Formats: sequence, structure tokens, C-alpha cells
Amino acid sequence: MRYENIKSGILTVLVLVSILLTWNLWTYQPHYDTMEKNKYLDEVTVSEKQEVQKIVRPDQVLFHIKGQHYGTNNTGELEKIVKDISRWSIFDVKNYTDKVENIDELIHRSGNAEIIFPGEVPVELYRSVLNFEGKRVPSFNFNRIIINVEGLDKENGIVYFVSSENQQVYISHISSANLNEFNQEFYKNANRYPQYFAYKVSERRTLFLPDGETEMTTYKYLPVALNSDEFKDALFSDPSFVQKSFVPHGEEYTNDSSKMNINYDTNILRYVNPTAEDNYLDSSYALVKRSIDFVNEHGGWTDPFRFVSKSEYKRSVTFRLYSMDGYPVFNDKGLSEITEVWGRDEINMYVRPNISLMPLTMEMQKVTRPSGHEVLEFLQNKKNFKPELLEELILGYRMERDSEENKLILLEPAWFYRYDKIWGQITMDEIGGLKHGLE
Repeated sequence: MRYENIKSGILTVLVLVSILLTWNLWTYQPHYDTMEKNKYLDEVTVSEKQEVQKIVRPDQVLFHIKGQHYGTNNTGELEKIVKDISRWSIFDVKNYTDKVENIDELIHRSGNAEIIFPGEVPVELYRSVLNFEGKRVPSFNFNRIIINVEGLDKENGIVYFVSSENQQVYISHISSANLNEFNQEFYKNANRYPQYFAYKVSERRTLFLPDGETEMTTYKYLPVALNSDEFKDALFSDPSFVQKSFVPHGEEYTNDSSKMNINYDTNILRYVNPTAEDNYLDSSYALVKRSIDFVNEHGGWTDPFRFVSKSEYKRSVTFRLYSMDGYPVFNDKGLSEITEVWGRDEINMYVRPNISLMPLTMEMQKVTRPSGHEVLEFLQNKKNFKPELLEELILGYRMERDSEENKLILLEPAWFYRYDKIWGQITMDEIGGLKHGLE
């Protein structure tokens, strides 16, 4: 009997211990020190993020009035126009291409205001700027918005979205009230802007050039080096595994699959991820949208860059630096551009300047540049010049090192042209001498 009591006691103890252990197992919460968030999980911000309308923006407006043409590149004036049209309700968007015999004539006819973008813009992307009525807006690209100021369609104003590259036209409508306001604010006062003249290079293309000399400003900037470690943290998936080494003329960051180079001489950052899958085509909208988002993720808009071109085939997007007064900036080493090449889900290549520009306002000077007539005459006198191969002829800025103070960056106004898909510069030394390979 006593043996049975002992067994029962032991069994009871074991049961109680089992219950206690089970309870502890269920309710136990180990104490861990708070783990510091890994650096590569933090949001890296080199500079400020930008909205689409600051990156995708027009660089010129032309007003065609009874055979006269007026226009401006001024950033402030263009911002006023975009702000005005962003309040419109745009409706009844349709493909109009088959109803247009000559797109070039449609664009430049009298009574039109022509808002010009430097590159083909996916309309889905610009829906964050313009107010399109209805959810079903056709998918298309455009590089011009044409406002037919002097015409009405069933008491509504007409707005065309035109791709001069793809030769496509989409028609849409706005209220007559919106059209009248635009007419009063901008079109009727267009003669306050410089006058332009038309130069028809082919049946499909007409260039508009300043009728007189243009006053511009030379700028000097102090280049400020950007923090390479911030780009390392932003571009590599796990910066803790990245090795840094110093190479001739710069720095190199590598992991098992990617590399980032910083060149001290050219001030160019180049990131390459060769493992990104690249055997596919992306839509125009997705390509440009992800490119803007990518730079926004690390605040890479260190200076006033704008979207200027894309290639779905190459999966590439390019953003160009613009001057304070609204002109494009060119540099033969790529210092004025941000270029992205994409794989399916990852960036394949990212090339950009690793400096930002601090303006030296006391160093600004006013200069004049020749009229479009003089520059056009120079090109026409070139041997074997073919007008139909002239794609663009524009004023802009050449970015270079100051010859007297090599540490400073100089922006010098100049004429640039794109001939047979190649950019060239016309020097100001008696409007002679050419420099090629600018893009």
C-alpha cells in the first residue's frame, strides 16, 4: 500500500511539472535587445524628391498668329501655362490620325498655341498633371500639346496631343470658358515674347528659329561632390557586403554581382548590375515612371534635371540638366545627363554626375547669341548639307571647366543642332568650327 502511495505521489509531481513546463513554454517570451535597423533598410536621400510635373515639362511654347510666330523658353512663363492648363477638364479623347492629311501643317497653322516637350511623353504619366475626364483614356505618346485658340467644335475648345516622331494625333476637348481664359491670358499677349521665323526642312518637319539675336546669361558654378557612401547605400541591396577600393582617378564599390565607379576627373558615377534580366520590352509609361521613381527613392535630383528621351527597345531613359532660364545643357562627357537602363525588375545601368552645382551669382554675365538666320546660313553653306537631315536647331548651354579656374563649372550659351541623329555644336568663333559627339 505504501509503495502504491509513493508511485501516485511521484506521478502527481511529474504531472504538475509537465503542466508547469507546458505553461512556461506557451507563455515564455525571451528578452532580446532591440536590434538596430540595418543601414541598408533606411531610406537614403541625397537631395529632395520631385513630382512628375517638375521632371516632365515643356521647354518651349510657340504662338502662331496670322503668319507671325512668337515663343519663349522661359521657365517661369512655361510654368504659368502648365499651371493654367492643369485646371482644365479634358474630355472626349480620340485617335484623330487618319483624319489629318499633314500633321506638320496641323501643328503650325494660324490660331494655334504649341507647347513643345523635349521627348515623347506617355499620356498615362501626364495624367498626374492634366485632368482627363473618364477612366478610359487611350494609351499614346505625345511631344506637343496644340491648343486651337481660334476654333470651336460644337461650342467646345479643341486640344490636340501630337507625336511628331510617330506621326500620331489625338483630339480632345475643353470648355469654351477655359479656351477664352487661355486666349485672354496668353494668346492675345503673345507679341510680348520674341519673334520666330519658320524654316521648313521637309514635308514632315518645320523648325522655328529666333528672328533676332537672343540675350542669354553665362553662369559659373562651384561643383560640390556628392556623398559616395549615400549612393552605395541606395544602389546596392545590402551595402554591408560591398567592398570599397581606390582605383586610378577615383573609387570603386563592388559586391558579388554589381559595381559602382566614381571618376574624380570626369565627376561621373557609373553603377552597373549585369545580372539584371534584359530580354523583354517595357511599356513607355512603365519605363519612364519607374525611372523617375528610382531617382526619387534616393533623392537624386540634385540639380534641375528634366526628362528628354526614352527608348523602349534599349529600355533606357535620359534626363538632362537645364539652366535657370530654361535652356538645355550639353556636355561631351555626360556631365549634364542622368541615364538609366533597366532590366526586368532591377536597374541594369545608372550613369550620372556625382556633383551638384552651387551658383556663383556674382559671376553671371549677359551675352548675346546670333539670330537663327545667321546660324542657318552657316549650316546651309556647309559642304553636303541636306536640310531634310536637320532634326533640331536650338539654343542651349555648353558645360565645361573654367579655363582660368579649373575647379569651377562654366555654362556658356551656344547654338546646338541635331543632324542625322547626331548632336553638334556651332562655336561662336565667327560662327565656325564644329564639335560633335555631344550625346
